[in-house]
Amino acid sequence: MAQVLEFKLPDLGEGLTEAEIVRWLVDVGDVVAIDQPVVEVETAKAMVEVPCPYGGVVTARFGEEGAELPVGAPLITVAVGGAAGEDGAPAAAEAPAAAESAVSSEYSGNVLVGYGTSGPAARRRRVRHATPTAQAAPAVPAPSAAQSAPVAQSAPAAPAGPVPVISPLVRKLARDGGLDLREVRGSGPEGLILRADVENALAVRDQATAAPAAVPAPTPAAAAAPAPAGERIPLRGVRGAVADKLSRSRTEIPDATCWVDADATELMAARAAMNAAGGPKISVLALLARICVHALGRFPELNSTVDTAAREIVRLPGVHLGFAAQTERGLVVPVVKDAGGRTAESLTAEFARLTEAARQGALTPADLTGGTFTLNNYGVFGVDGSTPIINHPEAAMLGVGRIVPKPWVHQGELAVRQVVQLSLTFDHRVCDGGTAGGFLRYVADCVENPAVLLRTL
Repeated sequence: MAQVLEFKLPDLGEGLTEAEIVRWLVDVGDVVAIDQPVVEVETAKAMVEVPCPYGGVVTARFGEEGAELPVGAPLITVAVGGAAGEDGAPAAAEAPAAAESAVSSEYSGNVLVGYGTSGPAARRRRVRHATPTAQAAPAVPAPSAAQSAPVAQSAPAAPAGPVPVISPLVRKLARDGGLDLREVRGSGPEGLILRADVENALAVRDQATAAPAAVPAPTPAAAAAPAPAGERIPLRGVRGAVADKLSRSRTEIPDATCWVDADATELMAARAAMNAAGGPKISVLALLARICVHALGRFPELNSTVDTAAREIVRLPGVHLGFAAQTERGLVVPVVKDAGGRTAESLTAEFARLTEAARQGALTPADLTGGTFTLNNYGVFGVDGSTPIINHPEAAMLGVGRIVPKPWVHQGELAVRQVVQLSLTFDHRVCDGGTAGGFLRYVADCVENPAVLLRTL
């Protein structure tokens, strides 16, 4: 006898509460192996393939491609431990408790590719049809404005039990809008209230509020102008996450920027000498990272964060170095963990690995979180300077422009030297200009005279 087990969208880590379905990797009726990826989802941090911990026949899928699901919402159901009928449904189903106890041999406990999935089963074959079959459990369509409006005459009575909301973002959206969630009818599974439900309810309420009864209808001449035409791009996924984070940084952090030009001729010559000695090549970014680590050791105020609730500055014990990487999906900031304990060779290899993973959309949430300081090499875009926006909740970011030949006074004479502009944006709450200027000047001095650091590179 087969038991039907429900696989829910797992916690993808680092406080993520929802994900968008990008692509289904299985259809209803497909046979899946334990830990086989069944759906590709996009979170605010990365694109992730989600493996199912059960092996059996897919009996239902929940959600269309492009739909957003909260953590804990059903993804698929799988018939485990018995033959399926001709329509893909199991021959029989028992209580979930009995199913859980009977499936220990066909359950891995793993939920994320790359997070310890078991052996060769983690990448079993995918079974696909040329033409997708009809879904056994299609996503419930979003309610109309009339259905989700929190109007007294049409709203259902407030439920006695807890409000069916999983996502903290949905609760915050309702709280900020002054909306009572008990008056909202959820369109998700088992009445789960989704973000779209709250947005629809707020829109209907605002429309009703914005239509005063005493004001006469406007004449055609006074009617509001139509919305401007043009392509509309939703702020969601990585683009939405970047927008939210940068807006939060600008709103919460009183930042300031200082910059300096530096003669990078000696740094480039030192790199050329290191690479000529044989072995793995060392990147300029790795050398700059090593310089940053040394500078943060002298100025630990900039390797910190601000606990606004406690009104405390938290100086962090280790340097986890983020670096900006531009991809087809948008800007991401992978993090090199324990950068302070790495050599230039190790940093070069890790930068290369994370950059390639970013281009392939294969970064995990762990790869994108935990940074304490960010290095932004915007010189690769052919620009000299910028005023970086701090990667919240960090306290500073160092920007590096392109390294190009420029006129420079060297040893009292005008010469052509390799010049770079360095800019530091810092949180003025953690330090004043003297500390920030001291950090930037130390970085510039190391760029101009790297010999003192060679033994640690």
